[in-house]
Amino acid sequence: MENVKITWVFVSHCLILLLSAAKSSAEEQVEIRRSDFPPGFLFGAATSAYQIEGAVLEDGKSLSNWDVFCRIKGSIDDGTNGDIAEDHYHRYMEDIEIMHSLGLTAYRLSISWSRILPRGRLGGVNQAGITFYNSIIDNLRLRGIEPFVTIFHNEYPQELEDRFRGWLSPLMQEEFVHFAETCFKHFADRVKYWITINEPNLFAEMAYERATFPPARCSPPFGNCAGGNSDVEPLIAVHNMLLAHAKAAKLYREQYKSKVNGVISIAVCAFMYTPLRDVEDDTEAANRALAFNVAWTLDPLVIGDYPPEMRRYHGSELPSFSSEERELLRDSIDFIGINHYGTLYAKDCIHSSCICNDSSCTQGSDRPIRGFVYTTGESNGVTIGERTGMSRFFCGSRGMEDIVHYIKRGYSSPGNEDDIYQHDVKRIHYHQSYLAYLAQAVRNGADVRGYFIWSLMDNFEWTSGYATKLEYIRIDPQTLQRIPKLSASWYRDFLSNSSSLGGVDLSGRVPVENKDVAMLQSE
Repeated sequence: MENVKITWVFVSHCLILLLSAAKSSAEEQVEIRRSDFPPGFLFGAATSAYQIEGAVLEDGKSLSNWDVFCRIKGSIDDGTNGDIAEDHYHRYMEDIEIMHSLGLTAYRLSISWSRILPRGRLGGVNQAGITFYNSIIDNLRLRGIEPFVTIFHNEYPQELEDRFRGWLSPLMQEEFVHFAETCFKHFADRVKYWITINEPNLFAEMAYERATFPPARCSPPFGNCAGGNSDVEPLIAVHNMLLAHAKAAKLYREQYKSKVNGVISIAVCAFMYTPLRDVEDDTEAANRALAFNVAWTLDPLVIGDYPPEMRRYHGSELPSFSSEERELLRDSIDFIGINHYGTLYAKDCIHSSCICNDSSCTQGSDRPIRGFVYTTGESNGVTIGERTGMSRFFCGSRGMEDIVHYIKRGYSSPGNEDDIYQHDVKRIHYHQSYLAYLAQAVRNGADVRGYFIWSLMDNFEWTSGYATKLEYIRIDPQTLQRIPKLSASWYRDFLSNSSSLGGVDLSGRVPVENKDVAMLQSE
């Protein structure tokens, strides 16, 4: 592939670990400095619009798919919603100042479709939404923070779902292109880095296979939804998202790229997989899992078609691209964006019996996940890494280096919050370890240019509501006060290269006076 030379790495979900002791954390502490990365390497943080903005129906915004979904009883674990969220819509200047105080050089945000185009192509542009994002972009740049803009991050006007079933219809492609062009028209003179769609592979799985995201469609054995087909609909949704991306990328390159010599791509959810057993079948299963998840999105955008493994097992269920569409898709990305959460074991389910008995597939089902692969974070009762606040995510930092090398070889020339909110030592160790392996991948020739933490601040974590805490900045639920954690202090010191340990006590003990946190609050 000639055009793709860069691999941007977006590391999401800096999780608090639930089951670990201070002693084991200290033993696993990793020395890592900013100077271990090349000059100009971007260090940022990421959020998404619905998860932090609030202002649910203010200033012309329409109801989104998530606004409606959250009101269905039982959809969200803690019964909450994003109506207020972190009130970023009203407090974004405060949040930008926090980013600046941390020393971030980049910030990844998403644009709310329902705030910019409340009725899609049927209605006009909501100027209040344009003004809001213009102010964010301008103030980020004034402080030397590079904006990375994601156009679609799980949220769109509910009207598009009601009219033609959203991403299950080819009509959504043109709706998305219209939305993307609206963003380009208003922001491309100052935004250099664009991500069209965040994690089409994961969104399709959650929305159309497991019914944990809206529109919550599924079929047995994944669930008993009112409608859906878990075998086919995820394939259709990703197909439409890929073509929507390619059309938007073509438009951007032809009409808007020259404004700031910008670049455009897509972000893929990219777990790493390792064999559960030391047998050839499981080795093949791990490779197949990568094909059915990562290559599912990247192969069409680089090669022009789905991976052969998917063609082999899905047959006619898998949509086809016309010759014109293949040409449109091929090399439609300027860089490769990956969201990496960790590593899972993979077990073959073609030659072996697989009984799903954990969160990696439907509870009580005897059907393996897509690709006839059973994935799990445990082997003989031992987890692949320390548990985190999300059931499918484990600290397996070596997977960071492995997934980057997988991408390099194939395509291119990290539960609930601890009671002690601010002294989040585990999150610091998590990122130290991942950064160390990322630095090793860079030293070994991987062309990686950036690293973004998820998330800058406490947010509405989709179906977990506010029960799962993944942030560096805690938000008091009553006052909405921004309270930096110890990890925020560490990240600030890491970015200033003042100390590999961020100048903080990482022993697991809460200091009597946390001067770093106090100072950060006052800056």
